[in-house]
Amino acid sequence: MSVVRSALIIGASGQDGRLLARLLQDRNYAVRGWIRRETEMPAPCECALVDLLDSAVVETALRRSPPDEIYYLAAFHHATEDAIELSAPELLRCSFDVHVLGLLNVFQAMEECSPRTRLFYAASSHVFGVPTSKWQNEQTPLKPNSAYGISKAAGLQCCQLYRQQSGMFAATGILFNHESALRKPSFLSQKIVRGALRSRRDPTYKLVLGDLEARVDWGYAPDYVEAMFRILQLAEASDFVVASGELHTVREFAQIAFGAVGLDWRQHVETDVRLLNKTSHPLRGDSGKLRAATGWTPGVTFREMVVRLVEEAGTVCEIS
Repeated sequence: MSVVRSALIIGASGQDGRLLARLLQDRNYAVRGWIRRETEMPAPCECALVDLLDSAVVETALRRSPPDEIYYLAAFHHATEDAIELSAPELLRCSFDVHVLGLLNVFQAMEECSPRTRLFYAASSHVFGVPTSKWQNEQTPLKPNSAYGISKAAGLQCCQLYRQQSGMFAATGILFNHESALRKPSFLSQKIVRGALRSRRDPTYKLVLGDLEARVDWGYAPDYVEAMFRILQLAEASDFVVASGELHTVREFAQIAFGAVGLDWRQHVETDVRLLNKTSHPLRGDSGKLRAATGWTPGVTFREMVVRLVEEAGTVCEIS
């Protein structure tokens, strides 16, 4: 079967990059990836080390083989990147380097050598900050209150500017929480999944969590990379919220995860008041625009997702 199109995934070794590479390969795409360092987890496609902050390097790499589609998935998650505590200015700088400056270098290279390439930018629900409404959609004001959210909002707006002023096909997905077994251990979903599996092996183990009543709009990551693909197949570029539209508590997540291994979560979970965050407010995404434009809907329910995470965890990562 012949290759029909080509795609470049920037940030190919992360959860979404690895899932997207598999999806595109299944659809006969020739897939390449750019990564920041060799220590990153291997991606299921040919990858090159590319310094996104070096505009000459970016242009040379893009000119070598201009793709039909670019998926800009590079992200700086401080909690998962490094154990070193960063100051507020350092955190902002690192976030802007990855989410904005690298993106601008890609846009500049596209203008020079690949103007017909379509680009998808992975934004985040963090662009909304503390919600003032029950639902968030594409018209919801951006009020980010973290370095991650501020820089992702800037990246989103850069895409809008290039789309409007340069006519580039620059689409964005405002992605709400989405999980898979490829998540790093520092993410809440994997803490719970690994805690359930460890408790099955060691009945004396206790998983310590914060606010069990915190509500999250969780989705299944393979469904969300499908949305990314569909967004780039549209006739016109735009911004789209990608979310399940459902809120579930941390308590529900733990109950299902421990139940999947035959345990009562109440016997293995403790709360620590120092981890409580009573100022948190739930973000709930309205994907109506995306569904109307592409027909996309989540294919996996919340319960199915949690059970899959537990079932897949042992084969993807080593449980400590």
